[in-house]
Amino acid sequence: MAAPKAAVNRKIRQDTLREYMQQRGSTQYLFDLIEKIEGLDPESDSFNADLSKYKAAAELRYKLIGKYLPDLKSQEITGEGGDALQIKVADFKNA
Repeated sequence: MAAPKAAVNRKIRQDTLREYMQQRGSTQYLFDLIEKIEGLDPESDSFNADLSKYKAAAELRYKLIGKYLPDLKSQEITGEGGDALQIKVADFKNA
């Protein structure tokens, strides 16, 4: 049984977007923002403003990545070539 056309198209779009975002450095940008937040001086007058700015940017980027690239652990398990997974039990008594 072949995978539905919509599922195949969705996988193609996700793979393409994953590659694009990887080339663009979207995930690297998140790590850069985290490092900037870690490097902020709590004694600085602009600490709260800078923290809010970096936090908002990181949250938006994270949501964008999560929307278009769902966690791989939440994906369906498929068989060879994206077909439905088939399990064969040879001996049910000893399985």
